[in-house]
Amino acid sequence: MSLDTKQAPPAPTKPQLSHARDLSRPGFYVKLVLMALVNAFGVYGIMASWAQGEYWVLAALAALLVVANYVYFSKRAIPAKYLLPGLAFLLVYQLYVMGNTAYVAFTNYGDGHNDAKGPAVTQILKTSDRRVEGTPTHPVAVLEQNGQLGFAIVDDGVVKAGTAEQPLAEVAGAASDNNRVTEVPGAAILPISEIQQRQADVLGLRVSVSDNPDDGWLRTDNGSTAYTAKSLLDYDEAADTFTNAEGKVYQADPKQGLYVAEDGSSLNPGWRVFVGADNFTRMFTDSRLQGPFLSVMAWTFAFAILSVLTTFALGLALAVIFNDPRVKGRTFYRAMFILPYAFPGFLAALVWKGMLNRDFGIVNNMLLGGAGINWLGDGDLAKISILLVNLWLGFPYMFLICTGALQAIPGELTEAGVMDGAGPMRRFWSITLPLLMVSVAPLLIASFAFNFNNFSLIFMLTGGGPNYPGLPIIMGETDILISMVYSVAFESGVKQYGLASAMSIMIFFIVGFISWLGFRQTRKLEEIM
Repeated sequence: MSLDTKQAPPAPTKPQLSHARDLSRPGFYVKLVLMALVNAFGVYGIMASWAQGEYWVLAALAALLVVANYVYFSKRAIPAKYLLPGLAFLLVYQLYVMGNTAYVAFTNYGDGHNDAKGPAVTQILKTSDRRVEGTPTHPVAVLEQNGQLGFAIVDDGVVKAGTAEQPLAEVAGAASDNNRVTEVPGAAILPISEIQQRQADVLGLRVSVSDNPDDGWLRTDNGSTAYTAKSLLDYDEAADTFTNAEGKVYQADPKQGLYVAEDGSSLNPGWRVFVGADNFTRMFTDSRLQGPFLSVMAWTFAFAILSVLTTFALGLALAVIFNDPRVKGRTFYRAMFILPYAFPGFLAALVWKGMLNRDFGIVNNMLLGGAGINWLGDGDLAKISILLVNLWLGFPYMFLICTGALQAIPGELTEAGVMDGAGPMRRFWSITLPLLMVSVAPLLIASFAFNFNNFSLIFMLTGGGPNYPGLPIIMGETDILISMVYSVAFESGVKQYGLASAMSIMIFFIVGFISWLGFRQTRKLEEIM
């Protein structure tokens, strides 16, 4: 006899709330605080973008905030919760930077072409005005009323005030002391500390003397005194021309981003315009730049390739030697070899710069018996010095990775080679090196990319010198492409951001192509092995 007992079905469990909505978990409130901070910074960025007229940045921030709030308060997008921070940083610090660099590369952006056309016209008018001869100098008070700056002066015992939009007019109820305005009803007089903080706005302020623009305007050079000035140029908005007092006409040239007269003279500043591929072709077609630029490019490739080969050869040789168990004190020697790698590279370059000094360096005075060899002043010797210093800095890295790769090779393979009668050199070339290259080849490619853009070593050791004479930009015999980009952008007197950006884009594609080619060969090596 058997009893037919049926087990009661389990009671339905209450569905678990999503971690994004479970108010009983402390983590929810932590997340809430963090998201509140993210949203606060995002809203601040949106407001700042609106004030600066950066509407593309505004739209990107708004979209990013919407996505972030959806992801972290949704019960679905679980993987996105971990991927979103990385993707956001990738967007801001990689894609945006690359996109903006590519945009600048096709413009004339640089000194004299820093802004749009409207601000350029305003700046031309501002910089072309001159003080009217015979007019007095007035003690001036800088005012702020309803967010607008203005001037207040005492003219014939009467207090007058005005802004950029309102000409000078008598102010009822204002007070003055010793020809200086002390009080203006409804307006705040800025102290000298605030005037200094807002110096650009104050010095750029123009207040019309009267309703007639021919009477000129008040301006100040120091925030303390003001004088009457008039523009030397007449701007015709309809014709888009400037005319000076002698009747010379400056016509807008949209190709150059300048106002140019018939005799070739121009007004500064200009404005940013699209120049197409001019920045890219200039590097190869400008007779003054073509030869030195090609020399710099050749030296860049030579420097990167020789640096990888020399550091790898020395690091591999030392790794093979001190991987032999018969060598005593291996741990001590390995630690000593790592010391140059532990020392900051830019400081090491400065130390070597002092050691290689022609007159006071240790190399000449102590090692070479007082020889006056100009290690860093001669082009060829400077290149050799750079390679030797980089060898000193780079071989510990290669020593480390080769040591690790050698220890990962199974000992059975070496023993099999010994049993087959292969000598040490045969085992190294046929067994050790091929297996080593499978692990090391990607790191060699990365080392090539690093040395191709090894700016700190060049900048700290030689500064790119010795320089080529007679060039429109500062360019030296030891410059590599990245140091030349820095010189074009910041050190050549006239900053040429468009040309520098074009060079940066070229470097990106060169390194990208070589890296792709190298990794392709690495995959083939892995398939063979």
